[in-house]
Amino acid sequence: MNVKRLLVAMNFLLVFFALPAFSQDKVVTGKVTDSKDGSALSNVTVTVKGTTVITQTNAQGIFKLKVPASAKALVITSVGYGNQEVAIGTDFLTVKLNQSSTALADVVVIGYGTVKRKDLTGSVASVGSKDFQGGSITSAEQQIAGKVAGVSITSNGGQPGAGSTIRIRGGASLNASNDPLVVIDGVPLSSVNLQGINPNDIESYNILKDAAATAIYGSRASNGVILVTTKHGKSGKPVFNFTTQLSAANISKEYPVLSPGAFRNLITTIGSGSQVAMMGTASTDWQKQIYHTAITSDNNLSMTGSYKNIPYRLSGEFLDQGGILITDNLKREALSISLTPHFFTNHLKVDINIHGANTDQRNANTSAIGNAVSFDPTQPVYSGKSQFGGYYEWTTNDTTPNSLSNRNPVALLNQYNAENHALRSFGNVQFDYKFHFLPDLHANLNLGYDVAQYTGTTKVPSEAAQSYNAIPTLRGQNNQYSNNYTNKVLEFYLGYNKDIKSIKSSISAVAGYGYYDNYYSNKNYPSISAANDTIPGTVPVYPSSYSEVTLESYYGRLIYTYNNKYTLMGSIRTDGSSRFGPSYRWGVFPSGSLSWKIKQENFLKNVSAISDLKLRASYGITGQQDGIPFYSYVNYYSQSGNTSTVNFGNNYYNFWSAPPYVTDLKWEETATSDIGLDFGFLNNRITGTIDYYYKKTKNLLATVFVPTLTNFGNQLTRNVGNMTDEGVELSLNALAIKTKKFSWDIGFNVAYNKFTITNLTVSQDSLAKLVNYAVGGISGGTGNTIQAQSVGYSPYSFYVLQQIYTTNGKPIEGAYVDQNRDGIINQSDLVHYKSPFAPLTFGFTTSFTYEKWSLSTVLRANVGNYMYNNVASNQAVLRNVLNPVGFLQNSPSSILNTNFYNNQFFSSYYVENASFLKMDNLGISYNVGPLSKNTYNLRLSLNCQNVFVVTKYTGSDPEIYGGIDNVLYPRPRTFTLGANLSF
Repeated sequence: MNVKRLLVAMNFLLVFFALPAFSQDKVVTGKVTDSKDGSALSNVTVTVKGTTVITQTNAQGIFKLKVPASAKALVITSVGYGNQEVAIGTDFLTVKLNQSSTALADVVVIGYGTVKRKDLTGSVASVGSKDFQGGSITSAEQQIAGKVAGVSITSNGGQPGAGSTIRIRGGASLNASNDPLVVIDGVPLSSVNLQGINPNDIESYNILKDAAATAIYGSRASNGVILVTTKHGKSGKPVFNFTTQLSAANISKEYPVLSPGAFRNLITTIGSGSQVAMMGTASTDWQKQIYHTAITSDNNLSMTGSYKNIPYRLSGEFLDQGGILITDNLKREALSISLTPHFFTNHLKVDINIHGANTDQRNANTSAIGNAVSFDPTQPVYSGKSQFGGYYEWTTNDTTPNSLSNRNPVALLNQYNAENHALRSFGNVQFDYKFHFLPDLHANLNLGYDVAQYTGTTKVPSEAAQSYNAIPTLRGQNNQYSNNYTNKVLEFYLGYNKDIKSIKSSISAVAGYGYYDNYYSNKNYPSISAANDTIPGTVPVYPSSYSEVTLESYYGRLIYTYNNKYTLMGSIRTDGSSRFGPSYRWGVFPSGSLSWKIKQENFLKNVSAISDLKLRASYGITGQQDGIPFYSYVNYYSQSGNTSTVNFGNNYYNFWSAPPYVTDLKWEETATSDIGLDFGFLNNRITGTIDYYYKKTKNLLATVFVPTLTNFGNQLTRNVGNMTDEGVELSLNALAIKTKKFSWDIGFNVAYNKFTITNLTVSQDSLAKLVNYAVGGISGGTGNTIQAQSVGYSPYSFYVLQQIYTTNGKPIEGAYVDQNRDGIINQSDLVHYKSPFAPLTFGFTTSFTYEKWSLSTVLRANVGNYMYNNVASNQAVLRNVLNPVGFLQNSPSSILNTNFYNNQFFSSYYVENASFLKMDNLGISYNVGPLSKNTYNLRLSLNCQNVFVVTKYTGSDPEIYGGIDNVLYPRPRTFTLGANLSF
């Protein structure tokens, strides 16, 4: 009996202790590959969902992991790829990861983190590399021109390295900077200048528009923020990518001037005998003499892969870009390195980015452009004489150049050699540590830099008329310059992300500190002649100058989401800047926003036609510090320059004086409200966003006149007023057709924007108000301006006399509307007339793909912008053609419409409607496909840029930022043949 009981007890114990064996851990094995080329991916992180059990794949992409019996799924993650969740089975698992470009639309980069697009509460637009403009893109910002509603990118001209003017929702300032803040891989650049950045290294742009998105950047965010993410390494075997482009560029439109025949007819008709005798026998098209076909070669090679646990990307570029103006050329060599190692079982991620570029440029003398418009077309390029290097020039006594005449355009180019050398490097190392004891908490340390050195020389030979001096040894130029800047960045923040399923909530929090130091130095050189003699009076008082600006910041943000429907976000940043005096140094910039995912509500959940519907609202305050003079709050004395000396006896002495100073300068502050609606239809075949925003900027900075003897000068930079800016933006994207062989994508955006100055008062108790603050200097006369800042009007509105016309529409010289009916036409009769800024901007993109062929195009339009034709107002008058000081000038052909004898600078006739429609880009490509055993892939492309422009504007270009056309370097029409080989 006892034996039987003992046996029963033993069986019970065996069963009891054997039970865990049935629920013990099991081993899961598998392989991870690239979904595109099937290559094995090493160092991929494999995590058991909901646990801290983790491993990584080996060099063959194989993983082996012991998992709890209760585990249901694995989460597979790798740098450069979208995350994937796979169910645990009994068989060997095969996992194919998609590269991150396919997941880009789901995750958006914001300040100090990322967020799923569906959880956004602010206005953020994203453009990935697959959507960039094609062709010869040598300046990075041109990749997204026309792609984003409310973002205007205006090229500064066709000269190599000219860059662009970028405006997000028009900007928010009068005289301070309207440039957005540009942040590359976490490094805020000291300026919007993207020169030295290889466009082929960029993966995506995220444009932050409203205060909910930008306020985390505080005092630098009133004009929006552009977050640039560069390409990084990917796990797996090395993949090489080689891209080569060959471009040919020509001038698309010459400035309309009188032909040699029309010029002769005009001189013969209205000129005196002596003026007719001045004409030559040549027929020279000066614009054809200075422009040529420019050839550009751009070659890029990159290698992406991983070594052990270190994904890497190495890239190099060599660019040789010719300008359409003869003697213009830019060469750039760029290198980039990206390393993203992981340590401590993926708890520590290190992101290292280093970009460097060496740029050598010969800048042409762009004054040749205006001189080609005005130089006498009956004169030859060469005179047949030895003086002035053999070039024809107007003279006063056959030996001395006429000091008031224009110069031979070809001589201006060939006798001018400006060589510039730029070295620039920027980058950072970022440590992101996920705490072992609390994986939801991570610490991030970002150490960044942006440094540059610019040097150059300008040489003009002694025989050149453009640098003539009565003293032979002082003729010509051999000048030089040198300046540097160093931008240092230190940021540290803690981030916490947690899903709390028990209360259907998730939170994301950030709290951090930032330190930013910008140091500028400049060497001051005297002017040197071609004979290396110093020009008297040009020796600088100080051999060098320095300036430094430091910004210190504390910031935080909290995002709370409930039930995957309602999201609240709040952020605050406080900045202290050395630009301001001690009492006004710190500013506080808060923001708040919310979103409601209407699609998640029961009344829409089952409506299949609507795939996404979300309402957003935000309010916040951002700041502006750029544009404030350095140390303007300090009262100090400095020595005068050599042009301001005092005579004592027989000697001249530099004297010491105090500059104007203001101790109470404040931040420009912009309060922005935004309401937005994100929507999607038909399983997101059609998606879009519509936003309404209202911005109010106060404490506007401007340089104004002050009463005499109230300061050490008659002009000061002050906080003088307020301005409002409101607008509506609409973006639509549609996959119109999608079949096995054919697809058609369409993108459209439109933005309406209106500025209004609401106050221009130096102080609230001031009796004097700035009714019309003159701006917009023009060529012609002395100190003439054509624009004004005035209450109730758009900034930089044209301020002109209202022209009177004949019954057949011809302007009458000197006839203007007498606005105040006093019988005299003077400044009191000036009126505000139109704005240089387009209230309506449009962008349209479309692409067709049929099997291996693709066709794409980008169009842009501005409606309602006006341009002051300064070339015509300055040169299209008979007095200039028959110049009284002894030479002849050509004229814009518009002189035949006016027959003005004297300049009418302030006539509204010269303010022209510059609305336009442009096709920026037209491209076709063919994907040849694998060339050898699936290891080589070739893609060929052909692009045309600046395809056509439709406009009524009669000047050189209807798209010149600021609205004053004074002969812009023409934007060329460029044809590009490209090939991309990956292996």
